[in-house]
Amino acid sequence: MTSHPLAYAARAARFRPSGVRSVFDIAMRPGMISLAGGSPDLSVLPREQVAELAAGMIRGAGPDALQYQPAQGLDGTIEAVREVMRAEGVDAAHDRIQVTAGSQMGLQVLTTLLADPGDTVIAEAPTYVGALSVFGGLEARVAQVEIDEHGMLPDALEATIARVRATGSRIPFLYTVPTFGNPSGASMSAARREAVVEICRREGILIVEDNPYGMLAFDDEHRLPLYARDPENVVYLGSFSKIFSPGVRVGWLAAPPELRGRVQLAVEAMTIHASVVGQVLAQRFITETDWRGHVRRSADVYHARRDALMAALDEHMPPGTTWTRPHGGFFTVVTLPPGTPVDGLLDAAIDARVVYVPGSEFMADGSRADTLRLAYSFEPEHRLAEGARRLGEAIRALG
Repeated sequence: MTSHPLAYAARAARFRPSGVRSVFDIAMRPGMISLAGGSPDLSVLPREQVAELAAGMIRGAGPDALQYQPAQGLDGTIEAVREVMRAEGVDAAHDRIQVTAGSQMGLQVLTTLLADPGDTVIAEAPTYVGALSVFGGLEARVAQVEIDEHGMLPDALEATIARVRATGSRIPFLYTVPTFGNPSGASMSAARREAVVEICRREGILIVEDNPYGMLAFDDEHRLPLYARDPENVVYLGSFSKIFSPGVRVGWLAAPPELRGRVQLAVEAMTIHASVVGQVLAQRFITETDWRGHVRRSADVYHARRDALMAALDEHMPPGTTWTRPHGGFFTVVTLPPGTPVDGLLDAAIDARVVYVPGSEFMADGSRADTLRLAYSFEPEHRLAEGARRLGEAIRALG
C-alpha cells in the first residue's frame, strides 16, 4: 500500500499550541508548583451533593439526558443561564440565549460567522490566549489596545479603530474581558464601560464581552456587564466553568435574536448541540443547590490565595518588579525590572520546580516578554508562597 503525506489546508498552520496548554504536562510533574493554568479549585464544590445530582439525573431524566435535544439548548438550562445572568444585573430573554460547548465554542462560532480572512479583531493588550488562537486559526488579524488598572483606554481604542481602518481592513468586532481580565486581572471602570460602549455604537462595531470571572469578586463593587448597557450591540459570552465545573463544557452566549439564530445553525453544523448530560447537570446545580453560596465561598478562597501570592511577591521579587492587584478572578501579571534577562527564564523556573505562562503568549505580536502571568486559583496558600520564592530565586539567578 502506498502512503501519501496529508495535504493540509493553508489555515492548518495557523492553529498553534497554546502557551497555557503547552505547560500543562509540566505542571503535573511531581513537586512542581503551578502558577500557570487558571483552573478552578473543585475541592470547594459540595461534591456529595453534586454526586447525588448526577445520580438523580440518570435515574430521573436518563432517557432525555442521553438523547439528542434541541440545538439552542434545553429550556431548563436556558432558564438556569438566565438566573445566573440576573445575578449579574442582566435580564436576557429566552430567545437571546444559545447554549454552547463552553464559551470557547461560542467565540469560535462568532468569529467564524463574523470575521473574514484578513479582517482585524480589536482586543485588549494583553488578551486571553485562547481568543488569539481562535482569531489566528480563522485567519483574522488582531489589533490590541492598551489597558491600565481601570481597563481599556478609550482614547487608545479610538486611535486603534482609526489606524486599522486606515489600512483598509474591516473590523468585525471588539473582543474584551472587561471584568477581572485574563491575564491582567484588571477590571474596566464604570466610566470606561460607558465610553467603550458608546465608541463602538458610534463606530458601528459589535462588542463581544467574555465574562467567565465576573461573579468571583473580592469586594462589594457591582461591575455591570457591558451587555446590560447595549444588548443590541453587545454579545455576552458566559460559562459554568469557573462557577461550577469546566469539565461539563457548558457555556452560553446572549445575542440579538437574528444573530443568535445564525449561531444556532453553526452549532448544529459543528456539534449538533452542547452535551445534554452537561447541560442537565449544570441546570440542576443552579436549581437544586445553594449555587450563590458556593460562588461566594469560592471567591473567598481565591481572595485569600490572591493575598498570599501578593505577600509572597512582596517578599521574594527583585526590586523594581511590579504586578497587578486584581479585585477578583484568577490572575495577576508580573512585570520584571528593566534589563532583566528573560531568555531561558521559563526553563530556569521549571528547573526550580515552578511554572508560569510567559506574558508574550497574550500578545498577537509576541511582545512583552518581560511579563509573566501568574495564576493563584488552584494552588493552596503555602504552595503559592513557595512558588513565588522559587520564581524569585530563578529570576535572580539569571540576573
